[in-house]
Amino acid sequence: MKKVLCCLFFLPFCLSAQTNESDTIKLKASLSLTGFLQGGNVQTLIFRAKSDVSYKPWKKWVFKTKNSYVYQEFGQEKADEDILSLNFLYFNPERKIYPLLLSFISTNFRREIDLRSLSGVGVTYQVLSKKDNWLKLSISSEYEQTDFKQENFNRSEFNGSQSINTFRGTIWVNGKYHIFKKKLILSHESYFQPSLEQSNNYRWQADISLELPISKLLNFKINYLHTFESIVVEDQEEQDRFLTFGFTLKSH
Repeated sequence: MKKVLCCLFFLPFCLSAQTNESDTIKLKASLSLTGFLQGGNVQTLIFRAKSDVSYKPWKKWVFKTKNSYVYQEFGQEKADEDILSLNFLYFNPERKIYPLLLSFISTNFRREIDLRSLSGVGVTYQVLSKKDNWLKLSISSEYEQTDFKQENFNRSEFNGSQSINTFRGTIWVNGKYHIFKKKLILSHESYFQPSLEQSNNYRWQADISLELPISKLLNFKINYLHTFESIVVEDQEEQDRFLTFGFTLKSH
């Protein structure tokens, strides 16, 4: 399967922006809806929804959940239908260093992943912590269970079983910056996630966006997402790339 490079420009709107769990606001939420429809000789349908909620259930605790849904269809043939849920529980996130619990659930139609789940613990270090500029580094360890629809993979040593389970270690880097006198906003969220048991089992992801403020509540946005997995089902590429253009509508 060829690498995927998707370019969208169909008035995607986002309420709020990347949420920072260290903010003192009790509830922060974001919702983005992105779509593209093309008819005629080439029929294309793309729909993406993404939510980001940060909530303080107790004084020193913050719960953060990020959920997304992706559906893509080319020539009336489904290419993607994926669900991703990232859930974090932070303790004292206003401090320089604070612990976290995490739990992830995902599916991936094109990669033939029926269900992937991870759970673990970690710690976050705030390298930079300001109102408009912040940078965080996190380290975590988690146990992963992944169920595929088939048992043939690009690496033959994993053949024969539809499930691959392993302990992982993860390095996370994410931040947001207002630069050039707040005329440009740079956001990034990346991770590297190797197996602690299998040296050839690893993945990484880089999610980078640039926003140009048009008014107090409206920004023009460019987003680039690059993902890589070392273990994929047979005859599939290990990486995918997505390029998205649109707008951000902020609630504050």
